[in-house]
Amino acid sequence: MIPQTVSTHRHILFTATFSTPFIRTDRAILERHHTVHAVDATGLTAIVRYLSQLPSVSVTFSWFASVYSSLLILLTKLTRTKSILVLGGVDVAKLPEVNYGIWNTPWKAALVRYGIMHADVVLAVDPSIREDAMALCRYDGANIIVSPTGHDPSLWTASAQKRNGSVLTVAACGDMTRFRVKGIDFLYSVAKSMPETRFTLIGMTEEMRRTVPPPPNLTVLPPLPQETLLGHYRTAGVYFQPSMREALGSALCEAMLCECFPVGTHVGGIPTVIGETGRLVPYGDFEAAAEALRAGLQAGPSAAARDRIITQFSVANREETLQSVLRGLHD
Repeated sequence: MIPQTVSTHRHILFTATFSTPFIRTDRAILERHHTVHAVDATGLTAIVRYLSQLPSVSVTFSWFASVYSSLLILLTKLTRTKSILVLGGVDVAKLPEVNYGIWNTPWKAALVRYGIMHADVVLAVDPSIREDAMALCRYDGANIIVSPTGHDPSLWTASAQKRNGSVLTVAACGDMTRFRVKGIDFLYSVAKSMPETRFTLIGMTEEMRRTVPPPPNLTVLPPLPQETLLGHYRTAGVYFQPSMREALGSALCEAMLCECFPVGTHVGGIPTVIGETGRLVPYGDFEAAAEALRAGLQAGPSAAARDRIITQFSVANREETLQSVLRGLHD
């Protein structure tokens, strides 16, 4: 008898309530190997589309623990469908002092707790995220696997162009909560203490710039497309991640691929990303940050930073993990 080959091709329901580059990267990875049915809706429309798609898929893949992903995971238990949930950081945040995180709302927290604990596999982008999930859910995290997001070294490349001696930060910032969480108030303080250095912040809305005017040596730009952002990464001397809270830091990874010298706060996944290739500073310590930034500007382009991202945070690594998880669900 000729042995039959078991197909590893899957029909996957891919869900997210918004889009980011790292979410699109995961979707593209899955689409290279499987049939993906994507739902990026919210409200009742999302639930209706989940119900219509579930009979035709064997796995659900949801980005971020939320009310929507938790309801979907409940539905997978009723339909005996396997589920994968990705924790990105905001979904395990609870910072009542800045009104940040779904866990500040009790009924939402209860639903999110259910989703995390009952997903077949949970992918956390950093060990700190796994620890946060275990603490908030009060369980052993047996279903959680740590898997960083993947970043494309062929897209984010260095340039032979001389660095312009400036410090760059990229952070989506459209309200005061994001202003605090992303450490932009800290960035302002550091920039004020270094009037001789040029700073650039990309991602702040015009409304926020008017609400909280930056110091004179800090240029504020709105969110930019990837091709324009690439040019800023290539010319900046140092990339500064000043966050109060950060899961992993996609912009940090992109900047390091472009050989920016990395400086970041010692929070969340930032130390995981930077490793020994840059400098870490306590959040809020603008004197330590200023010293680290000056050292980074003196150091120049960092090939070691690029090599670290290629080795540990590449799309290839992420693809290997996703394929392994999917195979394991069907053993």
